[in-house]
Amino acid sequence: MKTLKLLFLSFLIISLSSCSDDDEPLLDVVSNKVINFHAPQAGGMGQPITGEFAKFSFATGVQSSSSTEWDIGFRGTTIIVNGGTATGTADEPTRNGQGGAYVASGTMASVLDVDTTKFKQDASSALAITTGSGNGWYTYNGQSHVISPTPGKILVFKTHDGLYAKIEILSYYKDSPASPNAFTDPSRYYTFNYIYQPNKGQTSF
Repeated sequence: MKTLKLLFLSFLIISLSSCSDDDEPLLDVVSNKVINFHAPQAGGMGQPITGEFAKFSFATGVQSSSSTEWDIGFRGTTIIVNGGTATGTADEPTRNGQGGAYVASGTMASVLDVDTTKFKQDASSALAITTGSGNGWYTYNGQSHVISPTPGKILVFKTHDGLYAKIEILSYYKDSPASPNAFTDPSRYYTFNYIYQPNKGQTSF
């Protein structure tokens, strides 16, 4: 009889523990806006581009000074991920995470799920987010010299620790002027919306 009671109690404890794990509530998906995230660079105009990348963490929502806990980095119009290998440009941070990225067509409202088959990582041959006008996130106007986010392009990221986020870049100029002037409005100041999925294994936003 004692043996039966012990077996029953053991089964009950295991069952309750299992239910507790399965029913653990998910964290809320984070939706936020970053204003004037500065991504300076030196060089350009035929000279080698240098300068540290401004690193960003989706988990904290602010610039990161950590050598490991960062997800993406900005320098000028270039965006890197914490995953893959060095591309050979100056002053790159060491990539030691699982990060990746791809460019989705749509809006923040329409890109609802992560396509895990599309992720690319940075490599010596190319960045996950391709550089150049019309290739990645921006379009360059050769007459006005203005850099504008390309409409309908959402950047989807795998973070350094295997979670997911998406970004809509709104402006490349300080304070997001409606009609930027490339000669008077300070550039390399990103304003963007982002959504971060903080739950492991969840691929929907």
